[in-house]
Amino acid sequence: MSATRRGEYTAEYEALLLVLELGLKEWKLGFGRGFGDTPLIRTVPGGNVVALMREIGRAKRHFDLPEDAQVVSCYEAGRDGFWLHRFLMSKGVTNYIVDSASIEVNRRARHTKTDRLDTAKLLKMLIRFFAGEPGVWSVVRVPSAEDEDARCLHRELRTLQKERARCSNRIKGLLFSQGVRIKHVGVDFLQRLKRARLWDGTPLREGMRQRAEREYKRMRLLHGQITLLNRQRREAIRSGHGEALEKVRRMQQLRGIGDGGSWLYVMELFGWRQFDNRKQLGAVSGLVPVPYQSGEQDRDLGISKAGNRHVRSMAIEIAWSWLRYQPDSELSRWYLRRFGRGGPRARKIGIVALARKLLIALWRWVEFDVLPEGAALKA
Repeated sequence: MSATRRGEYTAEYEALLLVLELGLKEWKLGFGRGFGDTPLIRTVPGGNVVALMREIGRAKRHFDLPEDAQVVSCYEAGRDGFWLHRFLMSKGVTNYIVDSASIEVNRRARHTKTDRLDTAKLLKMLIRFFAGEPGVWSVVRVPSAEDEDARCLHRELRTLQKERARCSNRIKGLLFSQGVRIKHVGVDFLQRLKRARLWDGTPLREGMRQRAEREYKRMRLLHGQITLLNRQRREAIRSGHGEALEKVRRMQQLRGIGDGGSWLYVMELFGWRQFDNRKQLGAVSGLVPVPYQSGEQDRDLGISKAGNRHVRSMAIEIAWSWLRYQPDSELSRWYLRRFGRGGPRARKIGIVALARKLLIALWRWVEFDVLPEGAALKA
């Protein structure tokens, strides 16, 4: 009876498998053909695609592969975005971008972690994926360069709005620490600041006043940029051309749907992604339940929050707006029947459920011309 050796039962493929561990200063490359081969680990300077292609050629010779052999690569989604994917695809490399959260991890409290070990582990998972095991990880859907560029406007707008809110809260906090209460930081803020008095009737100290003025000027600069982006978006919706903008205008036919919600939904989802069913749509938004069942324990952990955070936050806002402007729709009536008599916590749970149902209803309206039951159109 002979001993079983692992190499006798491991397959090698006529393709070069490559994983990239991307760092700021350097990239760690892992090459292999199958489980029977010892991984070939190489390091190149970060962002040096010339060195990357040179190492791919050397790896083909190392594994005795022809120059025109297929190359299959992957890397984790992160700071480098999609540009490297497009470069590799242009060079004939079949590349996959992997969702980092879907990669298996050691559950021990302490485990060894280095870039070299991560590269070797990712290479094993790529071999499994290439062998026909699709559930080994989640692959990121890559938008085209045009679709990615179309998402810049609303994402920048939401970033500027958050920064403006921070400036406003910072101003209020500074003045509150001196006993001065201001509810709203408006266009007359500088005049009100000059009239402000401390607890003993004296004016604000010079350093505090100047700091508040600088924060206000910073906030007004952000406000001007927000106004400019809003104007650009309105102009694009009014006179722009293209299938995506047609979908934006179609969504706006419904009451309770404005520029922000319709633009974000289309540019993030409906404009370039194709969904086969409502489960896929719910999963990409992160609005799906997470059950937990083990032995006698059986409970729900809430929603997954694993999808597009921009869509998820907007879905909640649109759900509240829908209740206000579409009170006679079937979705609003369902919410009131189910959660209307509950407390604040029950209503918050219910609005998440309504947001998912409404997202699916809007998808059917945009893609299949199915009007949400009982919904009213704008005059």
